[in-house]
Amino acid sequence: MKYKIPGALITLGLLGTVALWAHHSPSAEFDMSKRMTLSGTLTKIDWVNPHIMFYVQAKGTGEMWKLESNPPAWFRRVGVNRNDFAKAIGQTVTVEGNRSKDGTPFAYILKITYQDGTSLELVSEGAAAESK
Repeated sequence: MKYKIPGALITLGLLGTVALWAHHSPSAEFDMSKRMTLSGTLTKIDWVNPHIMFYVQAKGTGEMWKLESNPPAWFRRVGVNRNDFAKAIGQTVTVEGNRSKDGTPFAYILKITYQDGTSLELVSEGAAAESK
């Protein structure tokens, strides 16, 4: 006996598989044993799922860095929104994080410090935002 599977079910199954594969642990892509610090100008923020992306032009080299962060839902839980970051675009920031394993200018942010000295530490899902 032959069964017919609607195309929509196949498509949904494939999309679900791709979504699960795409969401990864930071340690899959980033060297979590080595911490790096980068200072530069915050040029852009992509407030998107599954992870917010920051773009920082490094001081000195001018190299453009792509910095992965927590998901938007995490920021909402700790009381931070898109406008909190948007007002820092064009300003100097210092970020601490873990560089990609392949050595490209790509890192996972653990902490971001703004020009005025305030900072946001991005740790675990249960962590809260902090200011210094």
